[in-house]
Amino acid sequence: MQPPPDRSNSSSPLAEAIKGISERSGVYLMKDDKGEIIYVGKAICLQKRVASYFKRQENQSAKTALMVDRVADIETVVTASEKEALILESNLIKRHRPRYNVVLKDDKRYPSIRIDIKSSFPKIEIVRQTPRDGAIYFGPFSSAHAVRQTVKLINKTFPLRKCSDRTLGSRTRPCIHHQMGQCLGPCCLAVDPKTYRGIVREVVLFLKGRTPELIRRIRRHMLNASAAQDYEAAAVLRDRMVALERTLERQVTVTTDFLDRDVLGITGSSDFRLVTVMTIRRGYLQGVRHFELIQAAPEKGELVAQFLGQYYQQAHAIPVEVLVPELPENTALLEETLSEWKQRRVRIRQPQRGEKHRLLVMAQSNAENTLRERLQKASRETAVLEGLKGRLHMARLPARIECFDNSNLAGTNPVSAMVVFVNGRPHKSGYRHYTIRTVSCPDDYASMAEVLFRRYGKIGPANPQPDLLLVDGGKGQVSIAVAVLDQLGLKGRFAIAGIAKRDAQKGETADKIYLPNRANPVNMGMDGRLLLLLQQIRDEAHRFAVTFQRGQRNRKMVKSALDSVNGVGAKRKAMLIKHFGGIKKIRAATVDELGALPGINKSMAEAIKKALD
Repeated sequence: MQPPPDRSNSSSPLAEAIKGISERSGVYLMKDDKGEIIYVGKAICLQKRVASYFKRQENQSAKTALMVDRVADIETVVTASEKEALILESNLIKRHRPRYNVVLKDDKRYPSIRIDIKSSFPKIEIVRQTPRDGAIYFGPFSSAHAVRQTVKLINKTFPLRKCSDRTLGSRTRPCIHHQMGQCLGPCCLAVDPKTYRGIVREVVLFLKGRTPELIRRIRRHMLNASAAQDYEAAAVLRDRMVALERTLERQVTVTTDFLDRDVLGITGSSDFRLVTVMTIRRGYLQGVRHFELIQAAPEKGELVAQFLGQYYQQAHAIPVEVLVPELPENTALLEETLSEWKQRRVRIRQPQRGEKHRLLVMAQSNAENTLRERLQKASRETAVLEGLKGRLHMARLPARIECFDNSNLAGTNPVSAMVVFVNGRPHKSGYRHYTIRTVSCPDDYASMAEVLFRRYGKIGPANPQPDLLLVDGGKGQVSIAVAVLDQLGLKGRFAIAGIAKRDAQKGETADKIYLPNRANPVNMGMDGRLLLLLQQIRDEAHRFAVTFQRGQRNRKMVKSALDSVNGVGAKRKAMLIKHFGGIKKIRAATVDELGALPGINKSMAEAIKKALD
């Protein structure tokens, strides 16, 4: 490959701009000819760092050379220190998502465990966002199921409250959790805050992975209680200790020094990287997470620096040691920044031998294995999409499929829903609900026409067109879709198909796929995966529509049923629906449970029960 041209000595406006860049520390933003930011970086000396990109270098990577060729303008931001530049770089990368930077997805889609230690009686919560609000957070965790199982174990083992803050101050008697010995009942009973705080500290130790220390503490308390002949308390502590010992047996020990550390493994090509993070706490492997970096990734050292800066800016649990496959140039700066965030010394290491090197090999092996599995899965998914393209006579691969389904109950509360699948997987941020506005009687065709007009009448960057429009129904629904797209001037822009359920009375054994201007259903061939994918998309649309319709119906039923209750207005109706979740649960609630809500006294609660019975 030819080395990139030396553009630093030219008289171009870009070269002149480089000469005027400050020599102080800061952040630089490279832009293309459209003004779009394509790369964000930091530097101790902005002018030297930026100029180095445009000098002839034999070892310059293909990715860097391609990026430099696209640069049309450079903007800089001077900072007071290197540390400020590091933080600003991470923030700008997350905000602008440049093409040539490492961009991590926001961790809000991963669950974390929250304990609000500012509360008089803290509780365990599963949350998706982790603001710095003074609470203690553990996570984020890659498996929602594992988090729920952990919280379930905590709730069974440690008698903390389960009720909401609103319920805590309004209950008149303890709930069933207190009767089962799983809650001290601070909502109604006189619970010693010191005792409760002691249990909270035990939960924190457990979540920090310090289970052996916790078991020793509980055993000591158990023996003290037994010596004082408080056998009931000793039995409770014994059961708690046994439950923790069983949990400890299932944990995997990977180090003998029992330190908190994260271990990185990196694999992939120059255009795609997969980063694996092994989380080790107190010597026990707590979990493994994987990050796909789709955008063109930099060299491994630069990738490590950008990844650590963004990852630990999002995460609350910073370990005392991070093991990496390659040290970045600014290791000392990263260590200083992480240490400041953690309020304790943090080290970044690249071990070459021994136990720590074995952990790096383990992380690398996990990364390579996961990448291989994901590539194999992607290959299978692409094969299915290729099969659909051929069977449905499409001009391009059905990478984006949108499916519509209508729902109503005896003609009431008609709604529709759209689901989106991208590369064979649900794309839930693209899902949409529609309340039917122009159809008052049961008319599936008219409802479908209205929704298609609303969806495809405003195609644009925020509403991209699909590769395949799938409607729930047969030839009639397909004809409606064709007519609507013709009126919108979208004829031939993307494929249309309908999926109709099999008619068992006619001896049909499979659902049927219909195309426009074709009387007979499509022969889907011997590969059952093609029809299965379309069925999954149709069933997801049906689920989404029915759930929305049921919610609409429940809200209207509650409002109409409670109209006769004196004192129950719009706000109290909304509160009842939000708290209980639907008409069935409100009807099943006791007078005491209804009366526990703010603004509802006993007589009003009795009137609500009478109105719904």
